Amino acid sequence: MAVVPDDPETIDVRSDEALDLTRLEPWLCTRLPGAVGDLTVRQFGGGHANLTYLLRLGATEYVLRRPPHGTIAPSAHDMAREHRVLARLWQVFPLAPRSFVHCADPSVIGAEFHVMERRHGIVVREANADRYLTDPAVCGRVGAMLVDVLADFHKVPPDAVGLGDLGRPEGFIERQLAGWEKRWQAARDDDAPDVSSLITWLGSTRPDNPVHTLVHNDYKLDNVLVDASDPGRAVAVLDWDMCTRGDPFADVGTLLNYWKEIGDPEDWGTATALPSDRPGFPGRRLSVERYLARTGFDGRAIGWYWCFATFRTAVILQQIYIRWLKGETQDARFGTFGQRVQALVRKAETIAEGTLPQARLLG
Repeated sequence: MAVVPDDPETIDVRSDEALDLTRLEPWLCTRLPGAVGDLTVRQFGGGHANLTYLLRLGATEYVLRRPPHGTIAPSAHDMAREHRVLARLWQVFPLAPRSFVHCADPSVIGAEFHVMERRHGIVVREANADRYLTDPAVCGRVGAMLVDVLADFHKVPPDAVGLGDLGRPEGFIERQLAGWEKRWQAARDDDAPDVSSLITWLGSTRPDNPVHTLVHNDYKLDNVLVDASDPGRAVAVLDWDMCTRGDPFADVGTLLNYWKEIGDPEDWGTATALPSDRPGFPGRRLSVERYLARTGFDGRAIGWYWCFATFRTAVILQQIYIRWLKGETQDARFGTFGQRVQALVRKAETIAEGTLPQARLLG
């Protein structure tokens, strides 16, 4: 497989995740604007689920997204959905990269995929935080930006971009809870923790929020591309394959789950390691208050959404971990996911109990 010159956000394509270019190149050249020249490829190496590649055709860059190898949970890694959303949303929400084309024919590269524009920026993670998050003022701006981008996205009218029929917002949270419990049962191994009490608590305290918006469904710091010279400025929001219409607090809960702060139990950071505990970052409570002020929503049940998002993340990691256990992926990073799942379940139980000050967000 040919490669493009070194790009700081990419890696050489992993051998077990290589693309067969013999059918891909002619398919692209007849469907993409400006697709002229030899096809060269690198891989974006930071994600844990969908596989993402940097394509270059001549001087023009694109990004290809496809599902991971191995067993795929029903309705997960939906490239058709991601293409539909991104082919429209960019018109009113400029941080959504534009998708150009979707391929439903698995004979081209072995799975469905879509191809979208390439945005230039960096993804801030724990590994590069010492480079980008050393100034408390910058950290404060990054934290505020994350909240404001999410609030502004939730203000987008779905009908304005032809997404008024996306998903089924009525009964959204009820279906989410049932669906993620089912996924847990399908992905659990013999060493997986017992979540029966947690599921019971989530079911008995489930809120009924009448507000429905577009929902990203995986909103967090490392799904936001930022300007390398100004990390407080967003360049793009990434990973839209689970976007739907539903309860906006599902997104807030996800963001809170990844939002570390000083004083958290040690294994909370092990489970969801994003560098939001740097000096200058606002804490979770201030971030919730900022979101509520910007949207006008009622956040009294916010703790439930945080707990649910933590459980949901445990399920996602368990799904990846079971693929690693079965040998369906060779990525060595996934070998530690069993421990992270255990830590996430303990964290969710602590949030449900509300016994730690860190587990209380309002009041």
